[in-house]
Amino acid sequence: MHRIASIPARINIIGEHTDYAGGLSYAFAAPQRLTLKATAIQEGFEGENTVVSLWKEANGWPAQLTVTSEIPIGSGMSSSAALCLAIVLCVNKDIDAFQACREAQRIEHVVLGTKCGLLDQMAMMFSKPNHAVLINFTDHTTAQHPLPETHVFKLIDSGIHRTLGEVDYRTSVDEQTKRKHVDEENERVIKAIEASNVELGLLLNASHESLRTIGVSLEEIDQQVTALQNTPGVLGARMMGGGFGGMILVLVEHEEILPEAAHVKASKAGFVQEFF
Repeated sequence: MHRIASIPARINIIGEHTDYAGGLSYAFAAPQRLTLKATAIQEGFEGENTVVSLWKEANGWPAQLTVTSEIPIGSGMSSSAALCLAIVLCVNKDIDAFQACREAQRIEHVVLGTKCGLLDQMAMMFSKPNHAVLINFTDHTTAQHPLPETHVFKLIDSGIHRTLGEVDYRTSVDEQTKRKHVDEENERVIKAIEASNVELGLLLNASHESLRTIGVSLEEIDQQVTALQNTPGVLGARMMGGGFGGMILVLVEHEEILPEAAHVKASKAGFVQEFF
């Protein structure tokens, strides 16, 4: 018997550093995916050390574990959350989607030491093609909203990558500054749902500026974001993910803008299959 879990990368349009504060996020599943194949064996565990440690923490059965991934590590696209979700789904293929998110968060905390919230996992499990998902982290409810075809998102690799555990998701700035960011980011999330292209671009720009004020950006990232924001045909840009590197999310007027960058479209949620 073997199980194969397929988990998408996460693209967060607006709503960064809000999940652990009971805020809002507006995200979608990207086409890039991580795949875990778990094949039952008589005894023991075979696979990369970190994968085996996560598998054991999730109470996994004796298995040979093979991971393939299109999600760059340290890119702000949540490769670690994807791996943890894949493990949880393979261990228990019938688990409820939200409970899978909770368990993936738990094993990531315990084994990887990453102080993550639930944004990554919920975006990966509650998305669907051509839609963004509005996530309310006060009650963990979700709502799907169609993404207009005119919203053309591209990803630019900043070239600055971080490793697991490097980012403190609860930044060291004062509580008032963090609360101001969450409140204003929540407002941007609500506006983003019905925003025009131009309006959404301005919201992306404002989101990046707010991330800068809470200390999760870097001067090198700010310089790249500013250059992109000033590029003809670019409507808005911001750093994506927990901070300190990774991908920059860019909203452009049409697909021909920034031709070297991939156009990312909303994809399907994570799933698991079983074979005998």
